[in-house]
Amino acid sequence: MKNNIDHTDPAKDMNTERGNGGETHQRAGDDTKVLTTQQGVISDNQNSLKAGARGPTLLEDFVLREKIHHFDHERIPERIVHARGSAAHGYFELTESLEKYTTAKILTETGKQTPLFTRFSTVAGNKGSKDTPRDVRGFAVKIYTEEGNWDIVGNNMPIFFIQDAMKFPDLIHAVKPEPDRGFPQAASAHDTFWDFVSLSPETMHNLIWLMSDRALPRSLRMMEGFGIHSYRLINKEGKSTFVRFHWKPVLGVQSTTWDEAVKISGADPDYHRRDLFEAINNGDYPEWEFGVQLFTEEEADKFPFDHLDATKLIPEEMVPVKVVGKMVLNRYPDNFFAETEQVAFCPSHLPPGIDFSNDPLLQGRLFSYLDTQLSRLGSPNFAQIPINAPKCPFANNQQDGHMQMQVPKTRVLYEPQSLDPTRPRESAKRGFESFHEQLDDGVKGRVRAESFADHYSQPRMFYRSQTPAEQAHIASAYAFELGKVDTAHVRTRMLSHLPHIDEDLANRVAKALGMELPEPADAAAPVQDMATSKAVQTIGLTPKSLKGRLIGILVAEGSKHSEIKKFEEAAKAQGASVKIVAPNKEVVLDDETRIQADERLAGGPSVMFDAVVSIIMPEQAKKLAKDSSALDWFNDAYGHCKAIAYCGATDEFILSKLPIEKDAFVTPLAELDTFIENAKSRLWEREPKVRDLA
Repeated sequence: MKNNIDHTDPAKDMNTERGNGGETHQRAGDDTKVLTTQQGVISDNQNSLKAGARGPTLLEDFVLREKIHHFDHERIPERIVHARGSAAHGYFELTESLEKYTTAKILTETGKQTPLFTRFSTVAGNKGSKDTPRDVRGFAVKIYTEEGNWDIVGNNMPIFFIQDAMKFPDLIHAVKPEPDRGFPQAASAHDTFWDFVSLSPETMHNLIWLMSDRALPRSLRMMEGFGIHSYRLINKEGKSTFVRFHWKPVLGVQSTTWDEAVKISGADPDYHRRDLFEAINNGDYPEWEFGVQLFTEEEADKFPFDHLDATKLIPEEMVPVKVVGKMVLNRYPDNFFAETEQVAFCPSHLPPGIDFSNDPLLQGRLFSYLDTQLSRLGSPNFAQIPINAPKCPFANNQQDGHMQMQVPKTRVLYEPQSLDPTRPRESAKRGFESFHEQLDDGVKGRVRAESFADHYSQPRMFYRSQTPAEQAHIASAYAFELGKVDTAHVRTRMLSHLPHIDEDLANRVAKALGMELPEPADAAAPVQDMATSKAVQTIGLTPKSLKGRLIGILVAEGSKHSEIKKFEEAAKAQGASVKIVAPNKEVVLDDETRIQADERLAGGPSVMFDAVVSIIMPEQAKKLAKDSSALDWFNDAYGHCKAIAYCGATDEFILSKLPIEKDAFVTPLAELDTFIENAKSRLWEREPKVRDLA
């Protein structure tokens, strides 16, 4: 037991200053070690070198290159981040041309199906970790366009933790297992992560998304995807329009509760991977709408935030998402290693007609991804691996290298040249051309734009946009995560940020932790009250539908076959899948039909299903009333606000012994239609009755 808790924050005595964009700088004193590069050069560790505060990042920045280069090579051969992934093949189809904005054929030629490969992933865990931690999810799409590969490398959240790529190694070092003890794995609930984010106010927006239900997706098929950064579309006149890319799931955004996610990870650590495999195998092909937010430089100048700041989203109420295409995933990889593991995404892979913005995080990624692929796949020839190779013609003068698989039949691998007229040459007409941007100022330096200094307005907008149930989940997530933090001053420092987001949130978290609410942290810029946005909700956006959901039916020896069939047919008619759960792998029903259960009760807890049905006879109900896994099956379904349909024996011998109130979502088998309607959603009003929420 710990007592005499010390809340003194040593960061206050560490020469802390705020930078131009509100970032934290900790300056060395006379008795402090000086942070340097490996060559002993003193540097700014917060900002990359740019051509002006909002200009592009410069290649000459050897500090950024060394820091990122070393970080990229820390793990061999597993991915440093996004190691735990699942993927599928499919196609992209454009439904509305963007010819007015771009020359890219993939965005101008409608009705054509272009092959693609999509990989979903967690961020923090290794490739052997579980599918369901509280984490950001990677959402990367490689489209094999006829003008070259286009990699949209994003996440299931529209923003990121940091504003400058210089900070990426620090962020990941903080969230990964602590280096002295090697734990926790795939978890953000520990001291080093919260120490870093509480000293980095720019993380507050992505942090509150991480505390929300968006960090606990019900299925990979039910996640939104975002390109995160602003890009440019370039039309045939050379005019630029800014764009942000969106993937919207046809099944809607859906999530689990934290308690479900924890229990699912114990029952099936491959829950999301299995769900994706089974959906494709059953012909229920996952589908997303592809949308764009389009805006001009003049419109961007009027935003109450800087769109080049990757910690800021552009609310859909401000710039609507225009749906112009779709993605369908219809084939699981033939070989997991050859495709899912060896696929290499790089944000720098763009077809002509699409270009980069000066977002400093994006600028760093353009270097980092290529560098890390060279390390992970061991050769600059990784593009020749089938899953990475373009499906359009390509030719160059590159030669040799480890695992070279092409055999150039020429004496000429250079240009200009005059010895082989068949060799490839550059094309101004068909090649990639960058936008001819006029920079806003010519001052080169390590500086962050003042327009990046507002770190709280969008987190405030996000929190206040949520439904009451989601706000309770966010507050409870902060309380859980900070409850795992042993260092008192880190908890106190983190709490000091929350009043800027919302006073109610701050008080709820402080009360749940049994702590005094400290004075608010210094804000580098005034906090704005932005209009709320329903588009950032999760529960509020979850469609009332059974399509894509899974119903569990508990049966045992002697269960009524006709009743099982009735519920199975009704659920499937609404687009749901059904799994049979039983105490044994095989059971004989009342009509002597022998069936094989999809899951044994001990390995098929109700957390794996969206709603449950119990069809058992009295003798079996008496036995199950003494089985802890059976009692948990009903208690968890009730505790997770799900619909329950029960038979008389279940009611008499099991439900009556449990703290289960027969509310509107707990119904007898005779009320089949009511159950089917209930199973399309959850009864969130039940939640405060079954668990303490912050």
